[in-house]
Amino acid sequence: MDVWNHSCQACGSPSSPLTKLSLGKDFFGRPYDRLSPSSDQNPRWYCTSCSLHKDFQRDFRDILSEFDKLRSGFVSELSKADEFRRASLRLHEIMTTLNAPQQTSQFLSNRDVTVLMERLNTLTMPV
Repeated sequence: MDVWNHSCQACGSPSSPLTKLSLGKDFFGRPYDRLSPSSDQNPRWYCTSCSLHKDFQRDFRDILSEFDKLRSGFVSELSKADEFRRASLRLHEIMTTLNAPQQTSQFLSNRDVTVLMERLNTLTMPV
């Protein structure tokens, strides 16, 4: 039996159920395929807690990518006031969870989230 049938591949916890989501949308609602390429013979499986943190990591990356576009003068979802607010709130939600007792993320550091929150605060929110 493969390792992923026994434990979470992020934290090693033997808890169940383990999850591997295939299709989804990024933080800004754009569709993408979360599955590893078909050539990948070792898909990753995560416990419920690590799946949540993996979603946080994905949202963090999406927001960071849009922030970098905005700072570089390109079209960005963050130039829309509602998306800017939603992204700021999501970062606060992520930080709140990361700061909770007994929460350790294998995917994100509190410092990275704090830095992005600070960088967003330096921008003037679109109207």
